[in-house]
Amino acid sequence: EFECRTSRFSPHFSFAVWLTMFKTARVALFRSSRVAQVGLTNRHIEWHNVRNQAEDPFDFSPELYPEVYKILAKFPETKKQSAIMPLLHLAQRQNGGWIPLPAMLKVAEICGVAQKRVFEVSTFYCMFNHRPVGTYHLQVCMTTPCMLRGSDDLLHGLCHHLGVGEEEVTPDGMFSVCEMECMGACVHAPMICISDYSKPPNYRYDYIEDLTLEKAIEVVENLRRGIYPSCEYPKGGSVLGRFGSLPTPGRTALKEPLRGPYCRDLNAEPEAPKA
Repeated sequence: EFECRTSRFSPHFSFAVWLTMFKTARVALFRSSRVAQVGLTNRHIEWHNVRNQAEDPFDFSPELYPEVYKILAKFPETKKQSAIMPLLHLAQRQNGGWIPLPAMLKVAEICGVAQKRVFEVSTFYCMFNHRPVGTYHLQVCMTTPCMLRGSDDLLHGLCHHLGVGEEEVTPDGMFSVCEMECMGACVHAPMICISDYSKPPNYRYDYIEDLTLEKAIEVVENLRRGIYPSCEYPKGGSVLGRFGSLPTPGRTALKEPLRGPYCRDLNAEPEAPKA
Protein backbone atom coordinates (compact mmCIF):
# COMPACT_ATOMS: atom_id res chain seq x y z
CA GLU A 1 0.00 0.00 0.00
CA PHE A 2 2.86 2.37 0.85
CA GLU A 3 4.49 1.74 -2.54
CA CYS A 4 1.22 2.47 -4.33
CA ARG A 5 0.83 5.79 -2.58
CA THR A 6 4.37 6.95 -3.26
CA SER A 7 4.62 5.71 -6.82
CA ARG A 8 2.60 8.68 -8.12
CA PHE A 9 5.60 10.96 -7.37
CA SER A 10 7.82 10.63 -10.42
CA PRO A 11 11.63 10.81 -10.24
CA HIS A 12 11.43 14.08 -12.19
CA PHE A 13 9.16 15.60 -9.54
CA SER A 14 11.50 14.53 -6.75
CA PHE A 15 14.51 15.96 -8.57
CA ALA A 16 12.72 19.26 -9.13
CA VAL A 17 11.80 19.50 -5.46
CA TRP A 18 15.34 18.80 -4.31
CA LEU A 19 16.76 21.23 -6.87
CA THR A 20 14.44 23.98 -5.63
CA MET A 21 15.35 23.27 -2.02
CA PHE A 22 19.06 23.36 -2.89
CA LYS A 23 18.76 26.67 -4.73
CA THR A 24 16.77 28.21 -1.87
CA ALA A 25 19.31 27.08 0.70
CA ARG A 26 22.19 28.35 -1.44
CA VAL A 27 20.60 31.78 -1.82
CA ALA A 28 19.86 31.95 1.90
CA LEU A 29 23.47 31.07 2.70
CA PHE A 30 25.28 33.29 0.23
CA ARG A 31 22.93 36.25 -0.35
CA SER A 32 25.04 39.03 1.05
CA SER A 33 25.47 37.04 4.25
CA ARG A 34 28.10 38.18 6.69
CA VAL A 35 28.61 34.58 7.73
CA ALA A 36 29.29 33.52 4.16
CA GLN A 37 31.26 36.56 3.03
CA VAL A 38 33.18 37.33 6.21
CA GLY A 39 32.98 34.61 8.82
CA LEU A 40 33.76 31.54 6.73
CA THR A 41 36.70 33.20 5.00
CA ASN A 42 38.12 34.87 8.11
CA ARG A 43 38.77 38.01 6.09
CA HIS A 44 37.43 40.02 9.01
CA ILE A 45 40.78 39.36 10.73
CA GLU A 46 43.69 40.88 8.87
CA TRP A 47 46.47 38.97 10.62
CA HIS A 48 49.20 39.98 8.16
CA ASN A 49 48.55 43.69 8.04
CA VAL A 50 51.77 45.62 8.49
CA ARG A 51 50.16 47.46 11.44
CA ASN A 52 48.76 44.30 12.97
CA GLN A 53 51.61 42.14 14.24
CA ALA A 54 51.59 40.49 17.67
CA GLU A 55 54.94 42.01 18.59
CA ASP A 56 53.74 45.57 17.89
CA PRO A 57 53.26 47.59 21.09
CA PHE A 58 49.79 48.55 22.26
CA ASP A 59 48.62 50.04 25.50
CA PHE A 60 45.69 52.15 26.56
CA SER A 61 46.47 55.83 26.72
CA PRO A 62 46.87 57.52 30.13
CA GLU A 63 43.61 59.37 29.48
CA LEU A 64 41.72 56.09 29.06
CA TYR A 65 43.26 54.09 31.92
CA PRO A 66 40.81 55.59 34.49
CA GLU A 67 38.02 54.21 32.31
CA VAL A 68 39.78 50.83 32.19
CA TYR A 69 39.89 50.72 36.00
CA LYS A 70 36.26 51.84 36.18
CA ILE A 71 35.23 48.96 33.91
CA LEU A 72 37.25 46.40 35.89
CA ALA A 73 35.76 47.62 39.18
CA LYS A 74 32.29 46.53 38.03
CA PHE A 75 33.17 42.83 38.18
CA PRO A 76 34.35 40.48 40.96
CA GLU A 77 38.02 39.52 40.98
CA THR A 78 37.18 36.04 39.70
CA LYS A 79 34.97 37.36 36.87
CA LYS A 80 37.31 39.78 35.12
CA GLN A 81 36.57 38.07 31.80
CA SER A 82 33.26 39.95 31.84
CA ALA A 83 35.26 43.10 31.05
CA ILE A 84 36.44 41.74 27.69
CA MET A 85 33.67 43.33 25.63
CA PRO A 86 33.78 46.87 27.09
CA LEU A 87 37.59 46.85 26.96
CA LEU A 88 37.49 45.84 23.29
CA HIS A 89 35.14 48.77 22.63
CA LEU A 90 37.58 51.03 24.43
CA ALA A 91 40.50 49.74 22.36
CA GLN A 92 38.52 50.26 19.16
CA ARG A 93 37.71 53.84 20.16
CA GLN A 94 41.36 54.63 20.89
CA ASN A 95 42.53 53.08 17.64
CA GLY A 96 40.22 55.03 15.36
CA GLY A 97 37.57 52.38 14.78
CA TRP A 98 39.37 49.04 14.58
CA ILE A 99 41.05 46.54 16.90
CA PRO A 100 44.56 45.35 16.01
CA LEU A 101 45.91 42.04 17.25
CA PRO A 102 48.17 43.65 19.91
CA ALA A 103 45.09 45.33 21.43
CA MET A 104 43.37 41.95 21.80
CA LEU A 105 46.48 40.57 23.49
CA LYS A 106 46.51 43.55 25.87
CA VAL A 107 42.85 42.97 26.79
CA ALA A 108 43.63 39.31 27.51
CA GLU A 109 46.51 40.38 29.75
CA ILE A 110 44.38 42.89 31.68
CA CYS A 111 41.52 40.40 32.17
CA GLY A 112 43.85 37.53 33.04
CA VAL A 113 42.34 35.16 30.48
CA ALA A 114 43.67 33.04 27.64
CA GLN A 115 44.15 35.00 24.43
CA LYS A 116 41.70 32.79 22.57
CA ARG A 117 38.90 33.94 24.92
CA VAL A 118 39.36 37.49 23.66
CA PHE A 119 39.59 36.29 20.04
CA GLU A 120 36.29 34.42 20.49
CA VAL A 121 34.45 37.53 21.65
CA SER A 122 36.14 39.89 19.22
CA THR A 123 35.44 37.77 16.14
CA PHE A 124 31.87 36.86 17.12
CA TYR A 125 30.41 40.37 17.21
CA CYS A 126 30.32 42.16 13.88
CA MET A 127 30.57 45.63 15.46
CA PHE A 128 34.24 44.91 16.22
CA ASN A 129 36.43 45.78 13.23
CA HIS A 130 39.75 44.04 12.59
CA ARG A 131 41.07 46.21 9.80
CA PRO A 132 41.28 49.99 9.41
CA VAL A 133 38.00 51.74 8.65
CA GLY A 134 37.13 55.15 7.30
CA THR A 135 36.54 58.25 9.37
CA TYR A 136 32.86 57.59 8.70
CA HIS A 137 32.15 53.87 8.78
CA LEU A 138 28.83 53.12 7.06
CA GLN A 139 27.21 49.93 8.34
CA VAL A 140 24.24 48.68 6.32
CA CYS A 141 21.74 46.43 8.09
CA MET A 142 21.35 43.22 6.07
CA THR A 143 18.93 41.19 8.19
CA THR A 144 15.56 40.07 6.87
CA PRO A 145 13.30 43.17 7.28
CA CYS A 146 15.92 45.51 5.80
CA MET A 147 16.80 43.03 3.05
CA LEU A 148 13.12 42.82 2.05
CA ARG A 149 13.07 46.63 1.88
CA GLY A 150 16.08 46.87 -0.42
CA SER A 151 19.21 46.91 1.73
CA ASP A 152 21.01 44.80 -0.91
CA ASP A 153 20.69 47.65 -3.39
CA LEU A 154 21.64 50.12 -0.66
CA LEU A 155 24.88 48.27 0.15
CA HIS A 156 25.95 47.71 -3.44
CA GLY A 157 24.90 51.23 -4.46
CA LEU A 158 26.98 52.83 -1.69
CA CYS A 159 30.00 50.70 -2.61
CA HIS A 160 29.60 51.68 -6.27
CA HIS A 161 29.18 55.38 -5.46
CA LEU A 162 32.29 55.41 -3.25
CA GLY A 163 34.30 53.17 -5.58
CA VAL A 164 35.17 50.61 -2.91
CA GLY A 165 34.28 47.04 -2.01
CA GLU A 166 32.85 45.90 1.28
CA GLU A 167 35.17 46.66 4.21
CA GLU A 168 37.44 48.74 1.99
CA VAL A 169 38.38 52.36 2.69
CA THR A 170 38.17 55.17 0.16
CA PRO A 171 41.57 56.57 -0.95
CA ASP A 172 41.03 59.73 1.10
CA GLY A 173 40.39 57.61 4.21
CA MET A 174 37.00 59.22 4.75
CA PHE A 175 34.53 56.37 4.15
CA SER A 176 34.22 52.62 4.45
CA VAL A 177 31.18 50.38 4.02
CA CYS A 178 30.28 47.05 5.59
CA GLU A 179 27.33 44.84 6.49
CA MET A 180 25.79 44.93 9.94
CA GLU A 181 23.40 42.69 11.82
CA CYS A 182 19.99 43.85 13.07
CA MET A 183 20.09 47.24 14.77
CA GLY A 184 16.56 47.11 16.14
CA ALA A 185 14.71 49.61 13.94
CA CYS A 186 12.92 47.14 11.68
CA VAL A 187 9.80 49.35 11.37
CA HIS A 188 11.99 51.96 9.63
CA ALA A 189 13.81 49.58 7.29
CA PRO A 190 16.16 49.87 5.51
CA MET A 191 18.68 51.64 7.69
CA ILE A 192 22.38 52.31 8.13
CA CYS A 193 24.52 53.18 11.13
CA ILE A 194 27.17 55.88 10.76
CA SER A 195 30.13 55.36 13.09
CA ASP A 196 32.03 58.62 13.42
CA TYR A 197 35.69 58.08 14.39
CA SER A 198 36.90 61.55 13.44
CA LYS A 199 38.01 62.43 16.98
CA PRO A 200 39.36 59.30 18.72
CA PRO A 201 38.94 58.18 21.44
CA ASN A 202 35.62 60.01 21.18
CA TYR A 203 33.08 58.53 18.80
CA ARG A 204 29.40 58.57 18.00
CA TYR A 205 26.91 56.19 16.41
CA ASP A 206 23.91 57.57 14.53
CA TYR A 207 21.14 55.63 12.85
CA ILE A 208 19.65 56.82 9.56
CA GLU A 209 16.37 55.08 8.76
CA ASP A 210 13.75 54.81 5.98
CA LEU A 211 16.56 55.16 3.45
CA THR A 212 16.57 54.95 -0.30
CA LEU A 213 19.82 54.78 -2.26
CA GLU A 214 19.34 58.40 -3.36
CA LYS A 215 18.92 59.54 0.25
CA ALA A 216 21.93 57.49 1.37
CA ILE A 217 24.12 59.09 -1.30
CA GLU A 218 22.83 62.50 -0.22
CA VAL A 219 23.88 61.71 3.38
CA VAL A 220 27.36 60.67 2.17
CA GLU A 221 27.83 63.82 0.10
CA ASN A 222 26.68 65.99 3.00
CA LEU A 223 29.28 64.30 5.20
CA ARG A 224 31.92 65.21 2.61
CA ARG A 225 30.88 68.84 3.00
CA GLY A 226 30.95 68.61 6.78
CA ILE A 227 27.16 68.49 7.21
CA TYR A 228 26.26 65.84 9.75
CA PRO A 229 22.73 64.35 9.57
CA SER A 230 20.34 65.42 12.30
CA CYS A 231 19.38 62.41 14.38
CA GLU A 232 18.11 64.13 17.50
CA TYR A 233 15.20 62.85 19.57
CA PRO A 234 12.22 62.89 19.11
CA LYS A 235 12.59 62.98 15.33
CA GLY A 236 15.02 60.09 15.40
CA GLY A 237 16.92 58.99 12.34
CA SER A 238 14.01 58.54 9.92
CA VAL A 239 14.57 60.59 6.77
CA LEU A 240 10.76 60.67 6.41
CA GLY A 241 10.34 62.20 9.85
CA ARG A 242 8.41 59.21 11.16
CA PHE A 243 8.31 58.64 14.90
CA GLY A 244 8.06 55.14 16.34
CA SER A 245 6.11 52.77 14.12
CA LEU A 246 3.77 55.36 12.60
CA PRO A 247 2.85 54.65 8.96
CA THR A 248 4.40 56.80 6.25
CA PRO A 249 1.36 59.12 5.74
CA GLY A 250 1.17 59.77 9.49
CA ARG A 251 -1.57 58.78 11.90
CA THR A 252 -4.52 56.97 10.37
CA ALA A 253 -6.28 56.35 13.69
CA LEU A 254 -6.35 57.73 17.23
CA LYS A 255 -5.77 61.21 15.83
CA GLU A 256 -7.16 63.05 18.85
CA PRO A 257 -5.29 63.43 22.15
CA LEU A 258 -5.65 60.33 24.26
CA ARG A 259 -7.06 60.67 27.74
CA GLY A 260 -4.69 59.39 30.38
CA PRO A 261 -5.54 56.54 32.71
CA TYR A 262 -8.10 57.27 35.40
CA CYS A 263 -6.52 57.49 38.85
CA ARG A 264 -8.63 58.23 41.90
CA ASP A 265 -7.37 60.58 44.61
CA LEU A 266 -6.48 58.36 47.56
CA ASN A 267 -6.47 61.35 49.94
CA ALA A 268 -9.97 62.53 49.04
CA GLU A 269 -12.79 62.17 51.51
CA PRO A 270 -15.15 59.32 50.63
CA GLU A 271 -18.41 60.42 49.11
CA ALA A 272 -21.50 60.25 51.26
CA PRO A 273 -23.78 57.35 50.39
CA LYS A 274 -26.67 58.31 48.16
CA ALA A 275 -30.11 58.27 49.77
